[in-house]
Amino acid sequence: MERDAPTELAATFGEVARALLAEQGAPATLQRIVVLAVRTIDACQYAGISMIERHQVTSPASSNEVPTIVDRIQSETGEGPCVDAIKEHEVFQTGQLSSEDRWPNFSQRANAETGVESVLSFRLFADEETMGALNLYSVESDAFGANDVAVGAVFATHAAVAWKNSRMVENLAAGMKSRQMIGEAVGLIMARQEISEDEAFSVLQRASQRMNVKLRLLAEQLVHPDQAIPKSDT
Repeated sequence: MERDAPTELAATFGEVARALLAEQGAPATLQRIVVLAVRTIDACQYAGISMIERHQVTSPASSNEVPTIVDRIQSETGEGPCVDAIKEHEVFQTGQLSSEDRWPNFSQRANAETGVESVLSFRLFADEETMGALNLYSVESDAFGANDVAVGAVFATHAAVAWKNSRMVENLAAGMKSRQMIGEAVGLIMARQEISEDEAFSVLQRASQRMNVKLRLLAEQLVHPDQAIPKSDT
């Protein structure tokens, strides 16, 4: 029996959700997001994810070179739909980039260098945190209709949740590794100085403050003395 459009779409998003959750680590998850966006949304020819880091627009994932070029131009001009989607927490769309006047320094240049005419940018967020923007591109004019906006919004939600989940897993793993390293360092100090666990931790903590080195990095140096200690940022 053939499935109707809503049922087909629901099945597609079920597959998207499972595919995203199956990825290991944020970089792989982000790359999977852009690949699935092109595959899922018919009008989308290219897809990319934009982030703003230290006032620069970066491209942690792109389906090909086009989104990366667009982000580079946005970074150089300080304007564009992806930038606005992140900063203003809204969906931004254009179907005539070559004549778009909302971003005068960006629009014609991006069109000339990539051939892109239609852009659809969604804020990627989970809870209140904005992580970046999911951007869909086409060289066709007015490529994205109301249905594409609706489907893209649901897709962006799936993507944001999967991205946040992968970051939480990475942070948890890093935290566990850090605690294990500190525990090993405390054990070494206890054995060398014949002191209690609390006293050994205090020794390590005071040394961290005195040397301006993060506790985890100092612990790693004690456990692996052949490694240099990077200076702490704080």
